[in-house]
Amino acid sequence: MPSKFYSPDAQRARQVNKLFATIARRYDLLNDIMSGGLHRRWKNRLVELAGQPRDVLDLCCGTGDIALRFQGQVVGADFTVEMLRVAQARSTAVNWLQADALRLPFADHSFDVVTVGYGLRNLADLPAGLREIYRVLRPGGRLLSLDFGKPENRLWRAIYFGYLRTALPVLGWLYCGDPDTHGYILVSLQNYGAQRGVQELMNQCGYRDCSFEEALGGIMAINFGTKPG
Repeated sequence: MPSKFYSPDAQRARQVNKLFATIARRYDLLNDIMSGGLHRRWKNRLVELAGQPRDVLDLCCGTGDIALRFQGQVVGADFTVEMLRVAQARSTAVNWLQADALRLPFADHSFDVVTVGYGLRNLADLPAGLREIYRVLRPGGRLLSLDFGKPENRLWRAIYFGYLRTALPVLGWLYCGDPDTHGYILVSLQNYGAQRGVQELMNQCGYRDCSFEEALGGIMAINFGTKPG
């Protein structure tokens, strides 16, 4: 099922920006509905794996759900203004910033940890995004990414993709007035390497100790890796 918000070409970033501008006000509510509230547990696990970093960049921060779970110096960066407005209304404890993940406005070696929640899948150039994250990480710093996964079990994957194909467009229509807003998830996932593809790309980009944790049989996954010290 195609989505008008998915484009594999040079229009990718523009279409993704339109998508998140459309769903910003309903984003948190729909995360709760789609996951039955489990997204909170997965985000808590992401923060737990990050340890206790001093300087954190939450990239593709959206409405700030992950950034607000950290202590210390936290920057939440996103390129969709409407999402940042929701984040800013939630808290002023984080430094919210509009930024492109492929051209980050930070010096080399700026952060101990970079987290990404449901963001790598949306980048127009994933290898370039991973290299840019690598650049702003300090030696010994870690990247952690939470996103939809692809279960290895074929039957489980078929059931999962069937849910994404049928239920999510209905939610998009009911809450955003457009089935394509959430039909996008399956289309983007089908064209995404998911946990194993991200691990391979991270290795290619120079990260070390790359691995992932899975939830619900691979439906969700947290990828992580370290910039050599």
